[in-house]
Amino acid sequence: MTQPNAQQSILTLLDDAPMKPVHYWLWLLSSGGTLLDGLSIFSLGVAMPLIVREMGIGADKVGLVGAAIVLGAIFGAALGGPAADRFGRKKLLLADMAIVALGSVLSAIAPGWVVVFAGQLLVGMGIGIDFPVGGAYVSEAMPKRNRGRMMVATIACQSVGMLLAAALTILILQRSENPHIWRGFLAIGGAIAVVFLLLRLGIPESVRWLMTRGRNADAARALERIVPEARRTVESLAAATGSATHHVALVEQCQSPPGLGTLFHRQYRSRTILVAVPWFLMDMATYGVGLFTPVILGAIHLSGNSVGAVTADLADARGSAAIDLFLLVGFLVSLWAVPKFGRIRMQVVGFGGMAAGMLILLIGTKLPGGALEHLPLVFAGFIVFNLLMNAGPNATTFTLAPELFPTQLRASASGFAAGTAKLGASLGVFVLPIVKSNFGISAVLGLMTVVSLAGLIVTAVVAQEIAEGVPLELHQLPASERRP
Repeated sequence: MTQPNAQQSILTLLDDAPMKPVHYWLWLLSSGGTLLDGLSIFSLGVAMPLIVREMGIGADKVGLVGAAIVLGAIFGAALGGPAADRFGRKKLLLADMAIVALGSVLSAIAPGWVVVFAGQLLVGMGIGIDFPVGGAYVSEAMPKRNRGRMMVATIACQSVGMLLAAALTILILQRSENPHIWRGFLAIGGAIAVVFLLLRLGIPESVRWLMTRGRNADAARALERIVPEARRTVESLAAATGSATHHVALVEQCQSPPGLGTLFHRQYRSRTILVAVPWFLMDMATYGVGLFTPVILGAIHLSGNSVGAVTADLADARGSAAIDLFLLVGFLVSLWAVPKFGRIRMQVVGFGGMAAGMLILLIGTKLPGGALEHLPLVFAGFIVFNLLMNAGPNATTFTLAPELFPTQLRASASGFAAGTAKLGASLGVFVLPIVKSNFGISAVLGLMTVVSLAGLIVTAVVAQEIAEGVPLELHQLPASERRP
């Protein structure tokens, strides 16, 4: 058997394997970053009113602390993606959990807002590394027929993290009136990161990445852990491949791994725009609204004016938890809808739903009597926003890069897209408290409506351009996704 045929046979064994407990275990361990992302964002959102009260910081510093996670994620994703393509997936999956744990401890013992900012910056850096690396690992380890759903399930863990944080913070707030309890909220993520770090020590390296480095014997050993029943076949195929590298990119092969500049090669430019710009706009809205949901609820006086800080924080946390439950419902919808209707179509529908949710919320705050007189409408706006966001762009933006780029570029493309997205998230969480302070909550809601509509337009236009003008020799979009 020739080397290319032997290499393809190894990948066929990986792609065609039946879904087994080992696949679910690898998926679970790979999804730690998205779980911690949701948990950290919710925990910081609940902690923020208590941090503000204890440290007496103004709107600009609130914005900086709130933006720290996503600001750190920009650097983490930008560095982690290329590093994973160069050094392997597993090393980065271990390093990112160590960074999250360190940042969480630093945040929990912080004497002032600057140290809280530094700690959350590290948390964000670890999460940012994990986004492209975890996504690449899942896409490379899962059987082909299950890959799409497992990728959506990975980003769905973001909502699981939010709900876990909601349960824990509400439980703690119900049992403690201590205004310093926010330190415990920020320490929770570190404890979970340590658990993931220890468990990830036992995962195999990505078979596909090993083959791109010519380490076919190591790839065979990794594959044997996933399909042990094919051990003899795998060893025979690995011997036939020798040390040949598996190159599948559309650009010319060279000795050094392709860099970020390759993403803007004419073969990949439109794909890079499609995976990065809508995610930027989506995260600007998602993180801005998600992080400040307790603050927004407090601004419309959901908790009332005559209660203590911890009691008010508990009320706003409960309201946020009820709203965020629909994030998970949205992801459950996406597990069915994305494979059925396609990523592009669901991304367009989702952006439209996000805009509609913000308009409903805006109307609820503008009607006579204000938001307190129209709480069902206020909650309806949040619910529509969260439900359609997670049924559409929050699931699809995460899954597009691993599907549209080959192994040599997969983590780099995912990292660039995630880093660009976190730049939008940083902009959202930094700008929103300033906009709210100077122009009111209505201006925040109006801005998020415009951002959501922009995501819809960019997705539709660029996806159409790819479908009509750029050949997709590798990782083609399904027919249902070629026209939004």
